[in-house]
Amino acid sequence: MLVDTHCHLDAAEFDSDRDSVAQAAAHCGVGQIVIPAVERANFGAVTSLCRDFAGCAAAYGIHPMYVDRAREEDLDVLRETLSREQAVAVGEIGLDRYVEPRDDARQEFWFSAQLKLAREHKLPVLLHVRRAIDPVLKHLRRARVLGGIAHAFNGSRQQADEFIKLGFKLGFGGAMSFPGSSRIRELAANLPLDAIVLETDAPDIPPVWRAGQRNSPDQLPRIAEVLAELRGMTAAEVAVATTANAHAVLPGLARLH
Repeated sequence: MLVDTHCHLDAAEFDSDRDSVAQAAAHCGVGQIVIPAVERANFGAVTSLCRDFAGCAAAYGIHPMYVDRAREEDLDVLRETLSREQAVAVGEIGLDRYVEPRDDARQEFWFSAQLKLAREHKLPVLLHVRRAIDPVLKHLRRARVLGGIAHAFNGSRQQADEFIKLGFKLGFGGAMSFPGSSRIRELAANLPLDAIVLETDAPDIPPVWRAGQRNSPDQLPRIAEVLAELRGMTAAEVAVATTANAHAVLPGLARLH
């Protein structure tokens, strides 16, 4: 079995064929899919999907790119949702220093507030860290949450080691399939195996064989094969290890299994 630790199955790109996408993933061995919310408006959609599709697990959070339209009462709704639903993590939360224009102070406020909620509910976090790894690490050293996943990791080995020290796994997906992604591929090949989890970020970050197209969770087995080739392992060994890693860092997944 494989675990897709980050897949936006609720996205509009799947509205026309969501059932068949989920079935295709299950058919090719993707036994669990973590669906992270990105704002209050899609909490309900994530909840519904996780009730409708076996193997899907919810995370709830407000993404840094959506904080401009978030309101403080959304934190109360998030708290209530985390109390009521079977969330495996708080997420997708974090910081984004790539998209312009942006309000860094507002992102920091929402990230800090949601880390507090994660600690309050004793949940790990799914982190968005695009071009913001050092400030994210600074917040984590303060907040001391119960670990989580640095999604779509693209930092240095030193930064990777800092996340690992704090109890985090690092998410690798389609980006490592591109020959030009030398830093990501080197990390995937050389990091401790128990620090790595797999993800698609579907419908985004398609692998090289789907470049320019919609990504989907049924691509995870081929992504796992890329990791296996980089590490000189079999795909079956990668599946066993990365599934164990996902269950270790997101204990709620193991309870769903």
